[in-house]
Amino acid sequence: MPLSPIQAHDNRQLVFTSSQAARYLGVSLATVRRWTDAGHVACYRTPGGQRRFSRAQLDDFVASMQSTGPAGEAAVVVHHAARVA
Repeated sequence: MPLSPIQAHDNRQLVFTSSQAARYLGVSLATVRRWTDAGHVACYRTPGGQRRFSRAQLDDFVASMQSTGPAGEAAVVVHHAARVA
C-alpha cells in the first residue's frame, strides 16, 4: 500500500511523516533522521516529538542538494519522487 502525505486541517498543506519523507526523497528513514538531526533537512516536531515535513521543506532540500551537498561538497543527486502527487 503506497504511503500518502497527511492533509493538514488548518492550512491544507501536505504533511509528511519521516517514513513518507524518506520515500519521497528516495533515501532510508535513518538517512532522513541523520539529515534532520544535522540540520540539513528542515522539519517541525509534534507535541509528542515526532518529525513532520511539509512538501515545501522537502522540495527546498532537494533544490539545495542540486547545487551543493550538505557539507558544501559536490552535489548528491537525491532521487526526488516526482511520482508523489
